[in-house]
Amino acid sequence: MKETYHVTGMTCTACSSHVEKAVGKVAGVRSVSVNLMTGSMLVDYDQTAVTPADIVKAVVDAGYGASLPGAAKTARREGTQPPDTLGEELRQMKLRLILSFCFLIPLFYLSMGHMMGWPLPAIFHGRENAMLFALTQFLLVLPILYINDKYYKVGFKTLWKRAPNMDSLIALGSAAAVLYGVAALYQIAWGLGHGDAARVEKWSMDLYLESAGMILTLITLGKFLETRSKGKTGQAISRLMDLSPKTATVLRNGAEVEVPVEEVAVGERIVVKPGGRVPVDGVVVEGWSSVDESALTGESIPVEKAPGAKVAAASINQSGTFTFEATRVGEDTTLSQMIRLVEEASASKAPIAKLADRVAGVFVPVVIGIALVTALVWLAVTGGDIARALTAGVAVLVISCPCALGLATPVAIMVGTGKGAEHGILIKSAQALETLHAIDTVVLDKTGTLTQGKPRVTEVLPLGDTTEEELLCVAASLEKPSEHPLSSAIVSAAQEREIPLAPVSGFAALHGKGIRGEIQGGQFLAGNAALLADEGISLGNAAGQAEELAAQGKTPLFFARDGELLGIIAVADLPKPTSAAAVEGFHALGIRVVMLTGDNARTAQAVGRSLGVDEIIAEVLPQDKERQVAALQSQGRKVAMVGDGINDAPALARADVGLAIGAGTDVAIESADIVLMKSDLLDAVTAVELSKSVIRNIKQNLFWAFIYNIIGIPLAAGVWYPLFHIMLNPMFASAAMSMSSVCVVSNALRLRLFKPRFSPSAPSAPADTPCGCGEPISTKGVFSMTKKLTIEGMMCSHCTGRVEKALSALEGVSSVVMDLEGKSATVTLSADVSDALLTQTVTDAGYEVTAIQ
Repeated sequence: MKETYHVTGMTCTACSSHVEKAVGKVAGVRSVSVNLMTGSMLVDYDQTAVTPADIVKAVVDAGYGASLPGAAKTARREGTQPPDTLGEELRQMKLRLILSFCFLIPLFYLSMGHMMGWPLPAIFHGRENAMLFALTQFLLVLPILYINDKYYKVGFKTLWKRAPNMDSLIALGSAAAVLYGVAALYQIAWGLGHGDAARVEKWSMDLYLESAGMILTLITLGKFLETRSKGKTGQAISRLMDLSPKTATVLRNGAEVEVPVEEVAVGERIVVKPGGRVPVDGVVVEGWSSVDESALTGESIPVEKAPGAKVAAASINQSGTFTFEATRVGEDTTLSQMIRLVEEASASKAPIAKLADRVAGVFVPVVIGIALVTALVWLAVTGGDIARALTAGVAVLVISCPCALGLATPVAIMVGTGKGAEHGILIKSAQALETLHAIDTVVLDKTGTLTQGKPRVTEVLPLGDTTEEELLCVAASLEKPSEHPLSSAIVSAAQEREIPLAPVSGFAALHGKGIRGEIQGGQFLAGNAALLADEGISLGNAAGQAEELAAQGKTPLFFARDGELLGIIAVADLPKPTSAAAVEGFHALGIRVVMLTGDNARTAQAVGRSLGVDEIIAEVLPQDKERQVAALQSQGRKVAMVGDGINDAPALARADVGLAIGAGTDVAIESADIVLMKSDLLDAVTAVELSKSVIRNIKQNLFWAFIYNIIGIPLAAGVWYPLFHIMLNPMFASAAMSMSSVCVVSNALRLRLFKPRFSPSAPSAPADTPCGCGEPISTKGVFSMTKKLTIEGMMCSHCTGRVEKALSALEGVSSVVMDLEGKSATVTLSADVSDALLTQTVTDAGYEVTAIQ
């Protein structure tokens, strides 16, 4: 099984690498991935061979802290608040930083004042006061050492365990400077006691105590800025967690009882009032409402919910009260699955991070070796100049930054997966996110992915004296007893036009051909051309119309009475409004689009051509879809498969990246690498765009991290001194080291500004939308406007109901969505309705309009 652990004490990639190695050696552990960014560890292990306690012990033995999984959940279940680890760390770091600066400022003023011409008290001037001058600096640096003792405790501990990390570099560098300063104190004391003025003069100017204080303070400053920035990267997960309601109103023994959401059981009925959040997943059993699901799917338009409709935890009820039956509770809800996926993706590692991990594994020991060699070389070159050798050695130690290498990938992955969640795109692993940017071919399932997955009537073509209403009445009456999907499309079309149905007797289904039945003494047939041919009914001129409909990818259904053709009704699974834009988006990204379907070739060709698909593979059985994907891969293509996640599971698994497309609670999470919460193919385009942005950001971060160390370490070692006479002061080296990590994190935070080029919120809708009656409704010239009214005085659902009823009665008002919590009404207009009339209507209902937007 897979579990996520919280690991403390890690400061750089060397730490995370050491933890991975330690846990990876535990028998029964299949894989382990440590995320420095989140302080988390994802472990896949055999429960029969190893326990969580064994894994925690391995981390502790390695010199770090770890907590058992689910500690935060247990705390919430017991009614206590789980500790805010990051917040507490920030508070402690801020306090350390303030106190460090309180001592560093006078220390820096005292040590550098004579060089800057700053006024100093007389007791610090002259050789006779050299000991006072040096001792005061020593006393000022001691509190800084104590305040930042964490670097020494962790650094020397890991050094002792032969797993040095960044803290080891800081501890060695600052400790060397302090020891040098202590040696200088002895030299000054010796000089004063023996009248050696030259010795006193030399060593009072080479104390290096201010360097130790500055190194520790600037490193702490960098760590504070880095940690604060890291907190921003996890906002997506925090926002998801905050969406979860804490209580639910459950119907028990006929009464409404408010209970903690953890106590809700499957099968219980829950009441949700206007403005309230849905606490768990379920199915509406009573009432009607409009529900905002934008937190889960990113879709801003509220969704109407009636009995039988599914609702998901964290969605917001905007208008009426409804009751639903819980189907998923606790960790099984859609919201909990979203949080788990985002957390696991954030904790996983992308293949691109492997190079940084390999470098980090040997980085700190190599840097310590370079620092020692540097110091020895400078001692030899300068004839024993300890000050020059110490300057170079300490500078090498503190300028080296394994942190930048360690943060380059995880911080970008975390921000990227969080941004994906905001758009309703759940990325299950960093590997999937990285692979997606390299795909050159996308394979799309037709039904339910490119198309709506639900047949609709597109044309009603009566013949002779038959009217459309008569044809639809006969067709729907005949099809009503049938369970065929095309039958439900015809029945729905009749219901939309409020056409009454006639009773049918002698109903019989003719396998593969159609149906027959008797209506008011007449013998009726409904089916395909083969059925009419068997009955000897001539198509006549209707054959041409049927051929034309079939060429457009539609299914013509023929209806006859007593051997005479009444007319044709065309049914088709129409493309989704955004499918054409999605195909165009893939093309804009340089990706070839292949449609893979089990439908007949003629229908597939018609749909594919209308959407601009590059290649159409039709009449493919579900078990053969995986073979088609493998064939594309054998041609050297990187393939992404987009499907419904259930029937297409083998193909999704075979593809380099599988994307499951589905609506909310019906997503097939286990069958794909990426889950699209909305049934919108444009989200797949957004996922590719996001992947490209994240990988580009990671490459920038890695370049900066590598180039920084490649330039910084030789500069600190004094490699360029013979050419430019430049030696890097350890204080500037520590500042550069701190800023390198801050720069990497800040660059990754730019991903929070990501916006898709092909936005799902603005689909390119077709010019004409079928209405189910044979007459397309033109969208050109149709008036549409939305106004938001801010209303004072509404106190309960009865208030919103009165306002909604009053506004809905106005001519030109097509819909009204009430928001009790926001004290507003959103009115959609089909004709121009003045603000004055809207205001007067609300006032007459007994409430006050304070603003109209």
